[in-house]
Amino acid sequence: MVKAEISPGTTPAPTPGARILVVGGGYVGMYTALRLQRKLKNGEAEIVVVSPDPYMTYQPFLPEAAAGNISPRHVVVPLRRVLEKCTIIIGEATAIDHAKRTATLKTLASEEEGTGTVEITYDELVLAPGSVSRTLPVPGLAEHGIGFKTVEEAIGLRNHVIEQMDIASSTRDPAIRDAALTFVFVGGGYAGVEALAELEDMARYASRYYHNIKADDLKWILVEATGRILPEVGAEMGVYAVRELRARNIDVRLDTRLVSCEDRIAVLSDGARFPTRTVVWTAGVKPHPILAASDLPLDARGRLRCTAKLSVDGVEHAWSAGDAAAVPDLTADEPGKECAPNAQHAVRQAGVLAANILASLRGEPLQDYRHAYAGSVASLGLHKGVAHVYGRKLKGFPAWLMHRVYHLSRVPTFNRKARVLAEWTLSGLFKREIVSLGSLEHPRAEFELAAGGERPKDT
Repeated sequence: MVKAEISPGTTPAPTPGARILVVGGGYVGMYTALRLQRKLKNGEAEIVVVSPDPYMTYQPFLPEAAAGNISPRHVVVPLRRVLEKCTIIIGEATAIDHAKRTATLKTLASEEEGTGTVEITYDELVLAPGSVSRTLPVPGLAEHGIGFKTVEEAIGLRNHVIEQMDIASSTRDPAIRDAALTFVFVGGGYAGVEALAELEDMARYASRYYHNIKADDLKWILVEATGRILPEVGAEMGVYAVRELRARNIDVRLDTRLVSCEDRIAVLSDGARFPTRTVVWTAGVKPHPILAASDLPLDARGRLRCTAKLSVDGVEHAWSAGDAAAVPDLTADEPGKECAPNAQHAVRQAGVLAANILASLRGEPLQDYRHAYAGSVASLGLHKGVAHVYGRKLKGFPAWLMHRVYHLSRVPTFNRKARVLAEWTLSGLFKREIVSLGSLEHPRAEFELAAGGERPKDT
């Protein structure tokens, strides 16, 4: 391990104030750093943001990016442009010793240099790494499963779906054709339902350009372990969503689990077996591994135990919010309830968190985080949706319109809002793009083939 303040080439001008280390560049990390850089006085503190990616992903737009309604570069926000007064380090924290106020980082530079890791000191810690996909020991899942948590996975899935249609169109083997046109989604939350609905819409549209594939040839299956989907929009709207999906010939299987997907065969707990080349796993998330690699207190689910002031419980100079934090919900009727780990809370928590860090630095009183849950909106494809907001229930086009307006208002920066709105407008005037750019996943494939190598195999 190399002990260094910050890896060479990224060290800012020294400042006399405290160093605030923000681990994570997602909702909480970016919005907290953004608020701090606006409110801090010159020389009061420096902000260092450590993120594995140089951008923040606005995840609610991933389904639309997968369907081709939004360009992938418009669902991400470049951290260096937005956080111009912060030091951005592209890398990951592998361990945190808060007692010594140090974090161990693995950066792109440390890997190139062969030094392994570097150590950075800090005065205030904001630990907001988000979450990672929660997988289960399902045979074949690691080999054949596809996630849906990053923009790379969303665009990769879009390319994969169109490639499967190309395979089905050109093969003479009915078994290969059937497997290629069968798409299994596991998980009935926002990610699974919206991704399936948007991609089904896209594939249905694309099928008109294939001479031997009809929309009814495609088989879409949604597998959910509980008795309903989209629990955030309420039971009534969840039932409507199931009815809407089934009306589109989508096979929704409740109280069902994926048992195996070995040999490209999805085996379900109800005994059904589906030959398929596509298994999309969206069945929940779990805390980021960095939380367990710290000396900070965790709850039974592996999240940081936090107070209503968003400080880590019983620890000074450590803060958290979002997916990584177990924050008490002061607006709930029942005691002990915690805030849901969603974007609605994360964005608002970031504002309070930044304000409390400033207050702590200045010796001022801290404020509690308090926000009554406003409700939820979900898209079920183009012009279709469900919503349960402030007690009002909407479905169909009004819910879909509310979904778009709400998320357009929440996506960071005016630049991104304008670009997304322009793309939505153009998509309403022109036809969808149905081109697969799967070769982007192997950009050197053609050159390697020309140089005597082998073409990468499709997994």
